Amino acid sequence: MIALHVRDAAATAVIFGFFASSWYGWAQEAPPPAWRKLLATGSITAILMAVAGGLLAWRHWSDGTAFDADTSRTFGIVVGIEFGLAGIGAGILAALRRSELISAWIALVVGVHLFPVAELIDYPLIHVVAALITLVALAAIPVARSRSLKVSAVVGVGAGSVLLAAAVSSLVIALVGY
Repeated sequence: MIALHVRDAAATAVIFGFFASSWYGWAQEAPPPAWRKLLATGSITAILMAVAGGLLAWRHWSDGTAFDADTSRTFGIVVGIEFGLAGIGAGILAALRRSELISAWIALVVGVHLFPVAELIDYPLIHVVAALITLVALAAIPVARSRSLKVSAVVGVGAGSVLLAAAVSSLVIALVGY
């Protein structure tokens, strides 16, 4: 589960922390009232992980990284495809008046895009995150419907929690320096 470089693990904590907070924010669209404090705590904790990861990444910026010219280009292509598919799918869902499913679609695209990212930077933890976020995306609609919840609440809590756990794990990995 260990990244090859401290800088990459720290940067992963930044990215996953930031996006965990974003997913917890999306979950606040219409969650059950009992979830509100948990979502706020998750958002704040995720931002703290992002800040801590950012400081550590900055401290190790001149150290090694999995990113070189080829890796960076491929990463950019993978992320570009992700954004394109996410946007097209969200547009189609909105046009079909199924906006309540957009969060699940975005999570599915995010989960699937993380598989090539994990391979690209050789960070096995990201495979686990990819699988779990994909699972959250696939389970969210039936779970939300069976419990009379908003899909965005289910997806947001699930994706946010997976990403927060991964941000914490990446920060610990970076701090230990394996």
